[in-house]
Amino acid sequence: MLSGLDHLVITVTDIFRAVDFYTRVLGLDVRYRDRERVDLMLGELALRLHWTATDVHPRAATPTPGSLDICFKSQLPLADVQQHLEALSVDIELGPVTRQGATGKIESLYLRDPDGNLLEICRPLREPQEHGEV
Repeated sequence: MLSGLDHLVITVTDIFRAVDFYTRVLGLDVRYRDRERVDLMLGELALRLHWTATDVHPRAATPTPGSLDICFKSQLPLADVQQHLEALSVDIELGPVTRQGATGKIESLYLRDPDGNLLEICRPLREPQEHGEV
């Protein structure tokens, strides 16, 4: 019945601070919808920022900044991501660590956005090859 996600709403206390973080730190493209809603594009998925005091309806029953826990797949090796974060003085809360992703083992770094949302950045781990496999 379902085929994927179109957008995911992130409730934030300061849209401009969130836009700065997600574009500068994570490299997402921004599309301004109006004063209270901004889309950050990740491929065909929009991370839609809603300001806490928005009048947008309908909305979640208890929209709360800092309640999101989301995992992003990285195109870059995690060592490169880690260097990028360190160059921007973004604290890494944990990692790299091995975890279980949706389709197999992953290696992950954890950080937080300005509202305290937990962001995981991962890369798939390659399984060790058996002797004789190419």
